[in-house]
Amino acid sequence: MAGQASFILVVVAVAIWGALALWVQRPVRVPFTCALIIIWVLVALAACVLVGAGVWAGAALFALPAAALAAWWLSLKPSQQRDWEPSVARLLHGEISGDTATLYNVRNFHWRGPQDFDECWETRRYSLAAIRSIDLALSYWSHTAIAHTLVSFGFADGDYLVFSVEIRRKNNDRFSELGGFFRQYELSIVAADERDILQVRTNVRHEDGYLYRVQMSPADMRALFVEYLNQANRLTSQPRFYNTLTANCTTLVYRMVNRIVTGLPLDYRLLASGYLPEYLYKLGALRGADSLQEYRQRGRYTERARDAASSLPYSQRIRVGVPGMGDN
Repeated sequence: MAGQASFILVVVAVAIWGALALWVQRPVRVPFTCALIIIWVLVALAACVLVGAGVWAGAALFALPAAALAAWWLSLKPSQQRDWEPSVARLLHGEISGDTATLYNVRNFHWRGPQDFDECWETRRYSLAAIRSIDLALSYWSHTAIAHTLVSFGFADGDYLVFSVEIRRKNNDRFSELGGFFRQYELSIVAADERDILQVRTNVRHEDGYLYRVQMSPADMRALFVEYLNQANRLTSQPRFYNTLTANCTTLVYRMVNRIVTGLPLDYRLLASGYLPEYLYKLGALRGADSLQEYRQRGRYTERARDAASSLPYSQRIRVGVPGMGDN
């Protein structure tokens, strides 16, 4: 009985996964995809009924379509050749010579609306020795547990560069957390000016932005910058799929940081990225305030980002009052 129960549980789990994979990918037109899903579910149900009755031939009945589904799934490969949305149409790549990092395809768009913008891709050079700070930016659009994670590097001259792990959206794509589990999107690493990638989220997409100054040694900050560039270079020759659980805007950053600062604890807040400030607070990685609530209240920059009347430069404006910012 235990063997039968275990088999049925496995079949149910695989059947649910397979049905969702077929629906998200839709390998054929919708009516035919629906027919495939119905057949798949009926075969799984029949296998469960047969095995539950002690007829183990039901296992073979399920094994054949399951093998076919697995073969189809493994045939799905990430690609660089798609009709990409303009904001992710180019791939970041770069090189390091001595102390100088040269980055190609740094994004610096001017946004007026979701579909109204001026495209600008730049080549930029940075001195690794000039890195002075790392700020974590979180952008919320719905639930407090869910936020997009961005990392901004500050330089001695007051300039900032943001790295963001994002889905490489195709034209007319809509983001779906479910689709992120089922190879619907490729993954990209974007490097961008703060006036582009932070401002578009608060001012155009109407998201809620927060900044946190993260304490890292100069050597670790430089190493993280290089790691971002290495990951971006790898994607130019080895495309990969975005995954909502294992390869997203937070888990990839965690892995990069953990290669530099080893021993970082695994935590549910790495998945519920909206709670990352609590994770960093407990690690002692934040400075300048007495409580997590104060970090959040003073770190919220949404209104400052939208204050077009301010005479302060954008990067300086959004940091007014943020704990731990100091002079940079």
